[in-house]
Amino acid sequence: MKIILEEVLKETLLARGLKLATAESCTGGLVSHRITNISGSSEYFLGGIVSYSNEAKASLLGVSWDTLNSYGAVSRETVLEMARGARKLFHVDIGISVSGIAGPTGAMPGKPVGTTWLGLSTSEGEWARHFIWDGDREQNKQTSSEAALQFIVDYLEGKLL
Repeated sequence: MKIILEEVLKETLLARGLKLATAESCTGGLVSHRITNISGSSEYFLGGIVSYSNEAKASLLGVSWDTLNSYGAVSRETVLEMARGARKLFHVDIGISVSGIAGPTGAMPGKPVGTTWLGLSTSEGEWARHFIWDGDREQNKQTSSEAALQFIVDYLEGKLL
């Protein structure tokens, strides 16, 4: 039986009274879409920002231009600032972020198509995960959304602390 991560999130977040927000780039809102496909998600999901451009990352989420210029939009540093920004903006317990190169274009030296970073920000700490997917654009977006949901579940299950 396949575990539906969205259902696990619902059960765990409701049981603990925790709130969640997203900050997405390459997934274009897919993580938020999947969360809100579950009835009752308004009890624990307060909202999300699709910050596709660097301007949006800076103005909406407070990502530093120094970070963007030094490390790029697809980096550990940027996703941590995105997750932190979402958590602050929505006044929630957990901020999750994703930024990557979905493809087929956009690759750069050291960052091939499929490069994806996830960030997670909570009052207990901040973590980042790095992946390089090998699918097409749609597969990379889907896989990134699955990895983001799994990242939250891992935190809720105490696997990051």
